[in-house]
Amino acid sequence: MSSAVTPPPLSPLAKLLRYLKNSFANGRSPALWLLALVVGVVAGYAAIGLRLAIQSVQLIAFGEFPERLATTASTLPPLLIILAPVAGGCVVSLLLYVGLRTKWLPEVRAEGVADVMEARAAQGGKMALMPSLWSALIHAVSIGAGGSTGREGPAVNLGAALASFVSRPLNLPARGARIMLACGAAAAVAASFNAPVAGALFAFEVVLGHYALRSIGPVAASSVIGAILSRIHFGATPAFEVPEIPPASLADFIAIIPLGLASAGLAIACVMLAFNVPRHLANQAQAFKVPLWILPPFGGLIIGGLGVLAPEVLGVGYEATSIALAGGYAIATLAALIVLKLAAIVATMAFRFGGGIFAPSLYLGAMLGALYGALISPILGPDSAGSAYFAVIGMGAVGGAVLGAPLSTTLIVFELTASYEASIALLVCVSLASVITTSITKGSFFHKQVERHGFDLTQGDARVILQTIRARDIMTPLDNQDTQGELEESCVYDDDYLGRVMGFFSAEKIDGAQVRSRHGDQPIVGYITKADAHAAYAHALQTRHEEEHR
Repeated sequence: MSSAVTPPPLSPLAKLLRYLKNSFANGRSPALWLLALVVGVVAGYAAIGLRLAIQSVQLIAFGEFPERLATTASTLPPLLIILAPVAGGCVVSLLLYVGLRTKWLPEVRAEGVADVMEARAAQGGKMALMPSLWSALIHAVSIGAGGSTGREGPAVNLGAALASFVSRPLNLPARGARIMLACGAAAAVAASFNAPVAGALFAFEVVLGHYALRSIGPVAASSVIGAILSRIHFGATPAFEVPEIPPASLADFIAIIPLGLASAGLAIACVMLAFNVPRHLANQAQAFKVPLWILPPFGGLIIGGLGVLAPEVLGVGYEATSIALAGGYAIATLAALIVLKLAAIVATMAFRFGGGIFAPSLYLGAMLGALYGALISPILGPDSAGSAYFAVIGMGAVGGAVLGAPLSTTLIVFELTASYEASIALLVCVSLASVITTSITKGSFFHKQVERHGFDLTQGDARVILQTIRARDIMTPLDNQDTQGELEESCVYDDDYLGRVMGFFSAEKIDGAQVRSRHGDQPIVGYITKADAHAAYAHALQTRHEEEHR
């Protein structure tokens, strides 16, 4: 009779490795912090690389590497201003075509923040890397050639996809994978704006959708790393040059109420136009059997024409935004730039250029706030804080309402201005604008984009769970069944979502049904009960609840 062999004691290193492995498997935050640091470096450098790629394309298209496209374009011949986005559109068309043929792109568009949100909610925090890498190339060409969009959204998508790729070998549970997505997004935003606190809050508000204690440490660590890398390579200069804001009076504070209403109106117009016009154009193109990948050069003509009228609408628009914050534009110019920029944003997105909505929304808000400040400051008298005060508040209010991220945009403004009074006023203004905008648009711009795939994230996880769990995930498999039997009425299919299964049970007033495959002769592959469906739903809800509150 053989005796059991006692395994040798583990060395301290082996114990540490086993602890880390178990910690990763359980999704515990101390172990995730280590991975978050790696993700911060990877995502931070991805954001920096994307920025340099955009500027490199801009150098080829307009002959200027720094982000001063408005000044540079104003000195160029009109024909060159038109040809640059047209040529960029031709390259984007080629990239879209290749992406579709190679399956690197699942749709005729570059991916963005909405795809990260969908991955968090419906894909267990997992993202494919190649679509994001190919999308980043499209974004770089689009923005560098004059497309009127921003680089922050593309950076978030790329950072989140790289975070998913880096963490994939560890086989993290869904909650850990979702935290890594947030870490990648936080590092990307922090590196883009040199604003670590705002980067972390953006990840909580937009990507995760909650502030669980488990996720705070890793996300904060990753965001700080992203900001540090940005400062190492670009210095401590913030994304926008914001003048010093004098103390605000009580009248200034009261005057932000009308600005909040105006910000809501502009945000609603931005969300609805930037979402519905591209969808309408796509429907028209498909009706006439025009491939969507061929659209960008035609959009380049529109963008170039608008650039001839106002070079300030080209590219990310940081220079024009800084000028507006400093009060450098006349009232008529500000009004014109709001209209022309909105048209350029819609044209860029409708004709399948890449880029995000983050920087454009801040641009629109800065112009609106500066316009409002120029009109109201003389009425408020010499004690008014001036145009810069209202420009900063307008920038945050419109941006927060469009993005559905009032807290992170408020923190961006605070980190840019270090003005406590302006931040308090902005918090009031952005809250007003966000409530009105959301009530009209039924969600942020990102939420509207996610809805294209049938996921309504405005209703929370309860509805998403019904849209992601399939019958085959919870059925009892049946062996040795008659696979050629006739299709019964009381059956569901293996790819039916949980919501459809539960609705079927309620409508038919039954407690169970066969599960059939849609393939071939539709063989019976399992059996599912009403109790199975409700138990799976309750378990998924409990898991999400624990993730969001622990």
